[in-house]
Amino acid sequence: MSAAVKSEDDTNKVQCCASCGIAGVDDIKLKKCTACHLVKYCSVKCQRDHRPKHKKACKKRAAEIHDELLFKQPQSSHRGDCPICCLPLSIDPKKSTLMACCSKHICGGCNYANRKREHEGKLQHSCPFCRKAAPKTDEEINEQLTKRVEANDPVAMCFMGTERYEEGNYNAAFEYWTKAAALGDVWAHYQLSCLYREGQGVGKDEKKALHHLTEAAIGGHHRARHNLGCLEREKGRVERAVKHFIIAAKLGHDQSLEYVKDLYKAGYVSKDDFALQLFVVTKLLWMQQKVL
Repeated sequence: MSAAVKSEDDTNKVQCCASCGIAGVDDIKLKKCTACHLVKYCSVKCQRDHRPKHKKACKKRAAEIHDELLFKQPQSSHRGDCPICCLPLSIDPKKSTLMACCSKHICGGCNYANRKREHEGKLQHSCPFCRKAAPKTDEEINEQLTKRVEANDPVAMCFMGTERYEEGNYNAAFEYWTKAAALGDVWAHYQLSCLYREGQGVGKDEKKALHHLTEAAIGGHHRARHNLGCLEREKGRVERAVKHFIIAAKLGHDQSLEYVKDLYKAGYVSKDDFALQLFVVTKLLWMQQKVL
């Protein structure tokens, strides 16, 4: 059978219900299996009937899709870029400033340039991004953050959650971080993984802790990625651990880079991968120095 005929047969199979074989034409609409995306069904009943035959292949493909997403190198860390200079923010939170008025993280370089401009022009201190007058008291800062929380700003929710956590109010921190995570905040996912692991403000749940840790790692959180590598290493799955450590090191995580060095010495990392790793990390450090 020719390749063209095979391709046509494969297309026809995709356009038919995997259980009853009915074609997806006219008013009959087929829906993909949401787990593997390999087959389509015309109804829920057909999907249930076909489940015993499809289960093994579905789980295998679903695991492959999950790994493809999990081990994809993020374009940047969870902190993203400075909204003014558009350069990557350092993973060190001390090298950027959160503006309470607009919940934007401003890099040290842009913040310094704004302060210098204000000093030379004898201008009132204002936000480098939205130009709103800077708050003068802690009360004004809390008021601005509260407004951002009411506007469903996940960054402000994370900040408020951190404040409550440091006060020892784990229940309130859990509520703030849960809302922020639901809005897609990566930092909130990481914090929730810690709460579920330690049982602070919520019952211990290793499954949920791993879920939030995975979501944070996919979103570019360096510590979450490093922790996943450590978990894989403890389970003896060194190849998967190496992938995690390499991704974390490329995000600028020093400890992960040290782990990659150790694994290179042990023969788990190739010479080419290790050389590329050092090049990427060196370039990242150079870019962060330019920001500062």
